[in-house]
Amino acid sequence: MIENNELSMNIESRLSFEEFRKEVLNDYRLACESREVSLLARKEVLTGKAKFGIFGDGKEVAQVAMSKYFKPGDFRSGYYRDQTVAFATGIATPEQFFSQLYADPDLNHDPFSGGRQMNSHYATPNLDKDGNWLNLKEMKNSAADMAPTASQMPRSLGLAYASKLFREVETLKQFEGLSDNGNEICFATIGDASTSEGHFWETMNAAGVLQVPLAVFVWDDGYGISVPRKYQTTKNSISVALEGFRKTEGSNGFDIYNVKGWDYAGMCEVFEGAIRKIRQTHVPALFHVEEITQPQGHSTSGSHERYKSKERLSWEREFDCNLKMRSWIIENALCDEETLAALEVAAKAFAQNARKSAWEKYIAPIKADVQVFSSLATSIAAIDGADAGMINKFIRELKANREPQRRDMLKAAATILVKHRHLNAEPAMQALQHYYSQYLEKGKENYNSYLHATGVNAALNVPVIPATYGEKPITLNGYEILNKYFDQLFTNNPKVFAFGEDVGKIGDVNQGFAGLQQKHGTQRITDTGIRELTIIGQGVGMALRGLRPIAEIQYLDYLLYGLQPLSDDVASLQYRTKGIQHCPLIVRTRGHRLEGIWHSGSPMGMIINSLRGLHICVPRNMVQAAGMYNTLLYANEPALMIESLNGYRLKEQLPANLETFTVPLGIPEILWEGTDITLVTYGSMTRILEEAIVTLEELGVSCELIDVQTLLPFDIHHSILTSLKKTNRILFVDEDVPGGGTAYMFQQVMEHQGGYRWLDVAPRTLSAQAHRPAYGSDGDYFSKPNTEEVVKIVMEMMEE
Repeated sequence: MIENNELSMNIESRLSFEEFRKEVLNDYRLACESREVSLLARKEVLTGKAKFGIFGDGKEVAQVAMSKYFKPGDFRSGYYRDQTVAFATGIATPEQFFSQLYADPDLNHDPFSGGRQMNSHYATPNLDKDGNWLNLKEMKNSAADMAPTASQMPRSLGLAYASKLFREVETLKQFEGLSDNGNEICFATIGDASTSEGHFWETMNAAGVLQVPLAVFVWDDGYGISVPRKYQTTKNSISVALEGFRKTEGSNGFDIYNVKGWDYAGMCEVFEGAIRKIRQTHVPALFHVEEITQPQGHSTSGSHERYKSKERLSWEREFDCNLKMRSWIIENALCDEETLAALEVAAKAFAQNARKSAWEKYIAPIKADVQVFSSLATSIAAIDGADAGMINKFIRELKANREPQRRDMLKAAATILVKHRHLNAEPAMQALQHYYSQYLEKGKENYNSYLHATGVNAALNVPVIPATYGEKPITLNGYEILNKYFDQLFTNNPKVFAFGEDVGKIGDVNQGFAGLQQKHGTQRITDTGIRELTIIGQGVGMALRGLRPIAEIQYLDYLLYGLQPLSDDVASLQYRTKGIQHCPLIVRTRGHRLEGIWHSGSPMGMIINSLRGLHICVPRNMVQAAGMYNTLLYANEPALMIESLNGYRLKEQLPANLETFTVPLGIPEILWEGTDITLVTYGSMTRILEEAIVTLEELGVSCELIDVQTLLPFDIHHSILTSLKKTNRILFVDEDVPGGGTAYMFQQVMEHQGGYRWLDVAPRTLSAQAHRPAYGSDGDYFSKPNTEEVVKIVMEMMEE
């Protein structure tokens, strides 16, 4: 007779086995569905329905196993082969995958990018339109993907570092929707070939130093496109090469695990314990997932049969992860052949239905637009004097096209309109013109919007609060103004953190943070290593998680190290997610006018052209800088703040409302009023021009000096044009190379604002020399604009 407790144990055991069996079969189903999606997606590209495809086939089982331990609150920071991760975590569906493959601009269909990014680029929202942070703790989150190899690594550090702060900084406990006591992990994924990038090494080193909950999964298929691993990685193994980073007793570093990408049970066993350890201890880990295959090769651009041997291809077929998991299921009597076959058939049907549904949603509105266009064009063809043959040819071609695009209609409409200008008075022509104009506007909304935030999240919508001063305002050095500002800011805003080289203990090289680490703590104001790339990445990840980081790059010259994530990640984020993801990072740096090649940089043209999507602030003094910081902190947008190196010891009056006053972005300030010539500049050059103006006034020339204050945005109300209408002469001056920042300002005023209409003499630019500035005071004098040059050029313009 079976005892009651024994019976209970047997029942529980059977239930436990049944739950395990269901879980395994569900995982296999996900792997099969993802594989079918890859196979179908490749066909869609090769038949012309999509432009390009890159897929996650061969990684399905490893990604399913990893995703079992991805919890709400966690962040994915991966790359374009993570489709199975997206499906398994619920971040994306196969139908949404296909919508993105087709470049469907409807956010309801492609909720990650609105058709702006290629397939497998996922993003989850973090802010609502009212400026409120979503409950990230309850969401499975994904940082917006990028294609540049290893570019996901720097921000992965910041996403993990935020968990460390949420766990250790007591004042952050109040933000319950942002974190569950820092228990969140950042899951970073990367292809083995991309571990050769410096981004990977700098991130792994920083993670080992900081001890943050970062789980890095390296998918190793043995190749980087056609280049085998032995030509890329020392010792032919990234985990072996990283052995010196392994954490040991009493040291920092990270744990290293090796698993096989086809071994479902082995991966689940390793991942479960390892990820639990990361979550509990915040010790980072590297998972080297070896023996991954690529059944369809690298991408739709070519065939891997060109560079893989027959033996390698045979091995890949044998060790296909889905086939190996299938065999394991049967060998362990978890399911019979017939049931698995039925599951596989269902997976095919599921993927087919997802593809069909996505395509219909994409093509149906375009075909409806073709019908509308055809009707309007037919009316024009019936008019006497119209080229009916040409118009009807357009109509036939569009109706016969099974895969028409919006541009096809726009081209046809534009051609009809331009070639029938003599019929513009006809109602039918006016109807087509109206339709064409509306269609263009809709297209601009689909493809040209959201470079910046909108509504309350936008810096341009922050109310202007003027600085106020008492009857006897205190006069301080510029760095002391900033020091008082940052002290108040850190006292009253617990979300603000500052970090960078020498920021902490010594209070930054120009003393803006002097004494503040001692007051506010090492976690709020933190020293870092010399690693500009991951300083930016650290800030990106923190900003994505609801904090307000100020990432310091010590000198503007060093921004080049961090330019890639700023350009590819931060600047494009609002645009490439169609406004669903925000990164309110402030990068603080300093430049202009210090003497020498490496510490006096003013590469504004480079910055302006590579960082569209950021606000570029160039305050002339530290009070203006403080007001700009306030403006940015009221909003949720990224910015670069370039303080003037020679302004830290200039005397300024301390505003009474230092922490609350705002300086509006995109609004120049007139520093001197005049009637003869308009001088346009920013930053340290304002002081050079002020010196020149004194001499020019003595020579009888009345100058109007305008400080643009921000280069992005630039003079949004065209106040420079207003000045030019009065003076009819204009000179643009800055410290960048010829054709850099001055050319940008010139184009904005002359072309965009139409300033050329108001000129009496040719407009001029005055910039630094084409070379880097030489060392020493004389080197500075001959390298950058000086007072005498300004006077000379202005007098020449007055005498023309």
